[in-house]
Amino acid sequence: MVFNKLKKTLFGSMSEGSDEEYLEIDLEKEEKENKVLVKLFALRKYDDVTEILNSLREGYTIAIIDIKVLRQDSIELKRAISKIKKTTDALEGNIAGFGENMVIVTPSFAKIHKEVVRPKPEKEREF
Repeated sequence: MVFNKLKKTLFGSMSEGSDEEYLEIDLEKEEKENKVLVKLFALRKYDDVTEILNSLREGYTIAIIDIKVLRQDSIELKRAISKIKKTTDALEGNIAGFGENMVIVTPSFAKIHKEVVRPKPEKEREF
């Protein structure tokens, strides 16, 4: 619709009536960029989950969460990770542990490659 008005204004003939149409452009309008944001979080207490979930719900945030401090309280850690996992599943995202103290959460457009590490079979020694 806006494109048609602009097209008509630029390419329309001047003899089409005296009503001139103007297209208003709001230069002060701030456009939100849809870029992916990798954000670091520290999960020190259960209440820190709220900030993480709000960022994930925006849809363009990959969260890298340090859980080292909360690992000392295993019950709170399980509650926090469970809540993050439920929200991630609802948003069709991915969640994975990275080492002992890190968790990575991605939105639906990104996938975490989880490779299963298999031990190498030992070669039989022939004498």
